[in-house]
Amino acid sequence: MLYMAFADLRNFAGMLPEDKKEAVEVDYDTLTATVQGFTIGVKVYERVPYSRISLVDNGAPFGFKVDFHFDADGGAQNETDFSIDVEADLNFMMKMMVGSKIQSGLDKIVDGLADLSEGRMPEGIDPSMMPEGFDPRNMGGLF
Repeated sequence: MLYMAFADLRNFAGMLPEDKKEAVEVDYDTLTATVQGFTIGVKVYERVPYSRISLVDNGAPFGFKVDFHFDADGGAQNETDFSIDVEADLNFMMKMMVGSKIQSGLDKIVDGLADLSEGRMPEGIDPSMMPEGFDPRNMGGLF
């Protein structure tokens, strides 16, 4: 279930607040957003079913790669070990301008996943944006 949530980039846009959605263009494989005057795009580079999804820059002002890893937790049916690896080629100026924003975004993803794994709706997520019947209390042990 976790892999499938990340496999379609439209799911990321679906969880954005309404006032942020207008700055985002998204389809199954690509997502482009304008943040503080910068256009940052990502595209799926590779999907290894139920194991890894790799994203790379797509029209961003700097090069980067993000790998989402999904590993069965000892074969337990509803448990997944999850990790994110990020590589970014930021010069000093870019690091000063967007480095903290990248870190903040990744922290929000991790905090949200931690909330879901403990049966709580992530902070700032409107429950109406989730699929019908979604209940985070049923997510405990999923991650």
